[in-house]
Amino acid sequence: MTACTSRCRTFPPIHVQTQSEKLDEIALCRRSPRLGAALPVECRIADLSPDRYCDQVSGVQSIERAFALLRALSLGPVGITDLADRTNLPKSTVARLLSALEAETAVIQQEVGGDYELGPGLSDLTGANAAGFSLIAAARPFLVDLATRNGESSGLDVLSDGWVEFVDEVTGEQDVQVRNWTGEFAPAHSVPGGVAILAYSPESVVKTVLETPLDKLTANTITDVDELRQRLVQARSAGYIWGFEEFAPGINSVAAPVFDETGVVAALRVHGPMFRFPDPNRAHDIGLEVAEAAEALSQQLQAYTATVDQ
Repeated sequence: MTACTSRCRTFPPIHVQTQSEKLDEIALCRRSPRLGAALPVECRIADLSPDRYCDQVSGVQSIERAFALLRALSLGPVGITDLADRTNLPKSTVARLLSALEAETAVIQQEVGGDYELGPGLSDLTGANAAGFSLIAAARPFLVDLATRNGESSGLDVLSDGWVEFVDEVTGEQDVQVRNWTGEFAPAHSVPGGVAILAYSPESVVKTVLETPLDKLTANTITDVDELRQRLVQARSAGYIWGFEEFAPGINSVAAPVFDETGVVAALRVHGPMFRFPDPNRAHDIGLEVAEAAEALSQQLQAYTATVDQ
């Protein structure tokens, strides 16, 4: 059941290769004759020998591991041992990858034998998108924690021209899950993420959103301006806001605002099917969990900016 609007964007499903599939692929390369027809299709298309194909697989694995290190470092400075624990990689592998990343200034070491942190080389690459990159990377661990604790999907939302964009999501562990809306848009008034962000936005932004025609996506979508303004007050008072089947039938969601040094920049959310989410006895507790995660992320973003500005 999807409340997709004209701004929604959908993407074809992408198969993410599992570690098991990669190992099977490498094993097949090693068993295949150097010029035999049994080579994987990728080998034949690229006219690669098994050794060269396996080198390519190994290269992809190194890139994946390097990005795992960068994501871990996005949380703040950390040493090799802790990085190895966080990424589940051997210390020798972590040390080798850090050396390569340091040579490209993607990471820097604070002092000999000290912790590592993200370096200026990443800023050179991301340019104007550095803030968005940092936000998504920094939010990811909090999304994982919220999804793990509640068994439901969690997500990161940002406001764009009166619309909420679902920029990232972590799927929960329940057997029945709501579809992933990452990359799509929703009217800000129809989702808790939008309400949470608007609650702390400048009046000019709020006025622009509320003065445009407000679509009623479901029977529960609030379109009355006075009622929506009251919702903004509730979000500021509680620190979080619930939405019950306001965006799509059968879907409930809760969100809380995220701030950097400039003000509100995003919202964290948890959503799930109405038949199990939320547990009526835990609605307030879940809201507080989301608000606490959003506050912790906000502190991290502000601390990171203060460090960069020094």
